Amino acid sequence: MADEVKLFRTWSSPFALRIVWALKLKGVEFETILEDLANKSSLLLENNPVHKKVPVLVHNGRSVCESFVILEYIDETWTNGHPLFSKDPYEKAEARFWAKFGDEMLWLSVRGILLGNEAEQEEAKVQASEHLKYLEEQLGGNKYFGGEAIGFLDLAVGWMANLVSVLEEITGHGLIEELNFPLLWKWMQDFSDAPVIKESWPPRDKLVVKFRTMRDLYLAGKI
Repeated sequence: MADEVKLFRTWSSPFALRIVWALKLKGVEFETILEDLANKSSLLLENNPVHKKVPVLVHNGRSVCESFVILEYIDETWTNGHPLFSKDPYEKAEARFWAKFGDEMLWLSVRGILLGNEAEQEEAKVQASEHLKYLEEQLGGNKYFGGEAIGFLDLAVGWMANLVSVLEEITGHGLIEELNFPLLWKWMQDFSDAPVIKESWPPRDKLVVKFRTMRDLYLAGKI
């Protein structure tokens, strides 16, 4: 009996995009269920009653929530496909640490550049640059954070390869350039050009409109 795999996501969620990439790297066929988070379906609420958000993976009727948890589940369930984690316990722990760093520190500082006023943007940019230095060091001489193949940490911070340039366009603040972050800049090119990644990006023009609208509403105190 074939596995039944469903993925609840939105068209733009960078967190859900991680799961799309992972499933495609593993060669797992899945059904996409697009959600409108302003009008959440009863199925989404049933499968994620605690957080009521995407992504949610439903595998043979059982739901798994939270993107990092889902990525580990995928790697441990479909073991014959593309490995996402190193088998070395220390390297696996390091990947988990930096993935959490990316969400809890880097993402928030980048978000601060998008949503802040001029003074707040400058402060957030300084913080983001410090965070990016740490990530730059993790690449070393490797093509990807996972070595020569895309791994868990690449998927975890993969949003940078697309959203950073979108936010730069909206705010006018440059963040990752070849001169200041050569390794990360090269990684973004390599990651973006990988076929599985490239075919899955949301439409850039729609992302620009979405995040520009988000910034305008936030600064107007409407969200």
